[in-house]
Amino acid sequence: MQFLLNPHRTHCSSIAISANSKISHFSRLGQIENARTVFDELPNKTIVSWNSIIAGYFQNRQPVKACQLFDSMPERNLISWNNLVSGYVKNGMINEARKVFDIMPERNVVSWTAMVRGYVQEGIMSEAEKLFLQMPERNVVSWTVMLGGLIRDCRVDDARRLYDMMPEKDVVARTNMILGFCQAGQLEEAREIFDEMPKKNVFSWTTMISGYVHNNKVDIARKLFEVMPEKNEVSWTAMLMGYTQCGRIQDAWELFQAMPVKSVVACNAMILGLGRNGEAKKARDVFDQMWEKDDATWSAMIKVYERKGSVLKVIDLFSLMQSEGVRLNFPSLISVLSVCASLASLDHGRQIHAQLVRHQFDFDVYVASVLITMYIKCGDLMKAKQVFDRFPSKDIVMWNSIITGYAQHGLGEEAFQVFHEMFSSGVMPDDVTFVGVLSACSYTGKVQEGRTFFESMKSKYLVEPNTAHYACMVDLLGRAGQVSEAMKFIESMPTEPDAIVWGSLLGACRIHSKLDLAEVAAKKLVRLEPRNAGPYILLSNIYASQGRWRDVAEIRKKMKAIKVTKSPGCSWIKVEKKVHMFTGAGVSHPEHAVIMQMLEKLGGLLREVGYCPDGSFVLHDVDDEEKVHSLRYHSEKMAVAYGLLKLPEGMPIRVMKNLRVCGDCHSAIKLISKVTGREIILRDANRFHHFKDGLCSCRDYW
Repeated sequence: MQFLLNPHRTHCSSIAISANSKISHFSRLGQIENARTVFDELPNKTIVSWNSIIAGYFQNRQPVKACQLFDSMPERNLISWNNLVSGYVKNGMINEARKVFDIMPERNVVSWTAMVRGYVQEGIMSEAEKLFLQMPERNVVSWTVMLGGLIRDCRVDDARRLYDMMPEKDVVARTNMILGFCQAGQLEEAREIFDEMPKKNVFSWTTMISGYVHNNKVDIARKLFEVMPEKNEVSWTAMLMGYTQCGRIQDAWELFQAMPVKSVVACNAMILGLGRNGEAKKARDVFDQMWEKDDATWSAMIKVYERKGSVLKVIDLFSLMQSEGVRLNFPSLISVLSVCASLASLDHGRQIHAQLVRHQFDFDVYVASVLITMYIKCGDLMKAKQVFDRFPSKDIVMWNSIITGYAQHGLGEEAFQVFHEMFSSGVMPDDVTFVGVLSACSYTGKVQEGRTFFESMKSKYLVEPNTAHYACMVDLLGRAGQVSEAMKFIESMPTEPDAIVWGSLLGACRIHSKLDLAEVAAKKLVRLEPRNAGPYILLSNIYASQGRWRDVAEIRKKMKAIKVTKSPGCSWIKVEKKVHMFTGAGVSHPEHAVIMQMLEKLGGLLREVGYCPDGSFVLHDVDDEEKVHSLRYHSEKMAVAYGLLKLPEGMPIRVMKNLRVCGDCHSAIKLISKVTGREIILRDANRFHHFKDGLCSCRDYW
């Protein structure tokens, strides 16, 4: 009868219920404007409608509008007030939540629990505990929230005491306690609670398995995993990560293959695990087969290639990301930037810089230091200085980066000037600073300045010299021809000289043909680093330069007997967004024929200006470069020739080499810069050479 008497009222109620459902639905989808439209069009707004739209604004991170609506409510109930407290808590506005809580006309267990949860989420455990103790009544949720807070605060003993006091322990509370014990490494206590649970869900099982995994009990975790009544993606992934983290890649791979659903997280873990095991190709297969990729997927694959040293593949992957519109996350941006620096890929480095600026990461001093290093290694010292200058407050890393950069480019005076500016600005130099300054002295032949800096390290700047600084001094004296003085310097060292120190002396002996000391240094190096080919090669070259072919043969025989391998000499150049690599007289490049034609043409031009190949450098570092007629096929000359063919007039030709540039190539490239009118920037294993108009920035002192 009531239905017949009040048909209009029932119809209005059904409209309101439907509208409230729509408001909640649109809010969950993030379409708060649509939810507001539904609310505004309601002819009769109930208190439930008001509560729904206010909750929607909080859910969509618009607490100001939610509060404005709350103030406009014609009437409020306890749910309205609880909505306001919970909404502020969800938006991290704990002080606002407490103000509302304190003026509430009435409170129930939901109000108190929401406020305790807010303090727990913000890590303010003292307030959470105080409020929890004041609660007039508690339910299982209240206890569980407080328990979770103590566990999150790593107070497992306090958590256990609270757990024992709980009048009712549901599956969430028990699982939380298991988690707390696992985090504290108390696996026996965790397993005891797990075994006593009257009812376990998939989260309980997964928490216990994850506990074993994180405490390196992978085999026990696997036994538990096998008897799980049901498994979800999280369970499979937890088990998989257990294997990858402890390096059992084969077990991880077999489990990965058996997974019914391969989540993105599982795939990412597998990519990183395979990468750590050196299986980059397998990792890429997993990457390529993924239907969905997140930021971590791309980061993982970049990290795999970076760890493998596959710098070209990192650049290719970056290009793929660009074409697919994928935005790099911060760690990946830094990784790619580091690769750009090692490859001297200036164009890609600039693109990364632009992305860092777009996302305002470039205001970070660490990022600035990486950018400075990238531009320096790409040979763009002017841009590196611009990045440096725009920072008003520079840290020690930034100062060191620019000082080292000037040193590598042979700009000693500029390095000294920055050093003095740094000290005047109140930043104290550290050991890295002095490596940069002493290197600048070494690369520019400033022996007296180097001595002064070295002697002032401890007395004036309170920096204790280490072996790196002694190596710099040995290099400085040796380059200047004071090889005997360098040997005396080594003998006066307070610590045992390392391989870098002896390597510096051996390099100086080669330049100045000091055979007696070269043999001493080489023997020391062989003892310290028996698998390093460097000392064998340098000593062999010294013997060869003096015609001691029997000694050369003996060294080569010894190298072969102990299977010492040497790094092949290679150079690379970036043309049209692609890095082209050259290895001596190899014919692997698809345009080898035209490169040879360009070298022939250059040979004729060089002969016209008086160039004569210097055969004393044919035994420098690489087997392929050990014959006089092969001088023209040195990798750096091939890269320069390719740059002349492909890069437009006015654009500097930037070439990188993994070894020290040979003297003949240095002479030839100086003349090439003159006869072609092109600027050529060459970065070798030690430093930069800027060739222009027949001159080099190193002034032939290198």
